[in-house]
Amino acid sequence: METTKPETYPFSHLQMLEAEAIQIMREVAALFERPTLMFSGGKDSICLLRLAEKAFHPARIPFPLLNIDTGHNFPELIEFRDRRAQELNAKLIVRTVEDAIAAGIARPVPGETSRNRLQIPTLLAAIEEFRFDCAIGGARRDEEKARAKERVFSFRDAFGQWDPKNQRPELWNLYNGHIHPDEHMRVFPLSNWTEMDVWQYIARESLELPSIYFSHERQVVRRDNQWLPVSDLLPLKKNEEPQTLNVRVRTIGDISCTGCITSEAATVEDIIAEVAAARVTERGSRADDKRSEAAMEDRKKEGYF
Repeated sequence: METTKPETYPFSHLQMLEAEAIQIMREVAALFERPTLMFSGGKDSICLLRLAEKAFHPARIPFPLLNIDTGHNFPELIEFRDRRAQELNAKLIVRTVEDAIAAGIARPVPGETSRNRLQIPTLLAAIEEFRFDCAIGGARRDEEKARAKERVFSFRDAFGQWDPKNQRPELWNLYNGHIHPDEHMRVFPLSNWTEMDVWQYIARESLELPSIYFSHERQVVRRDNQWLPVSDLLPLKKNEEPQTLNVRVRTIGDISCTGCITSEAATVEDIIAEVAAARVTERGSRADDKRSEAAMEDRKKEGYF
């Protein structure tokens, strides 16, 4: 009796994800007049940069990089962001929450420590200032519930807002990039990637990372069931005792709300093994996301990336 051989695929899952993301990058370049790539120096945006390099090689990346700087950053991240943009000879546009507050664009709430919410009006003002019609971001659907609702091409109205119930179908990976004046699109080439895919791609491409992704010694304090880095932006509460531990970060945001995990991971391979064994999502270490299940969705509806 003749047996059929199991179907085999000529490409690995990383090659297929890479090819899809590169095709999305090229769709953006073809469909939009003034796109930008949002680059923070975090691991996802580092992958986006490599994909953009491959998509348009040997030409330069054909759109500027945009970073919304909260002013509450890990210093290691800012150094890496600036150096990497310079190495690629890419135009880096930085707009700060501090300047947005001074201009009355962003309004802090008394007692609010994190500036993640204040990134929303700062980002929308930057999109209006440079008349960007598309912003490429590194969000992935596996991060948390709100981002799982995103399409690859995520339409934003004239106010920069997102309606999860009013999105365009993407049958057969066909993307509708049509927009009217003052509207724009957010595009997420890593939508179908997971945290593990990102780390495996970083390992395959030997991509450089900010040092805080690896185990390092840092003063931290235990709060809300997580380790938060001690800094001038995180006033200690009564009876809180800082400890010096070997920690690293899984996801990076405002330093006042980015949780650290205890870790001895010194290489990307160590991190891959650690992620494979993890039972908490990476954004489970972000204090501002833990306060409310709807926190991220509310922010995204207002214009957050």
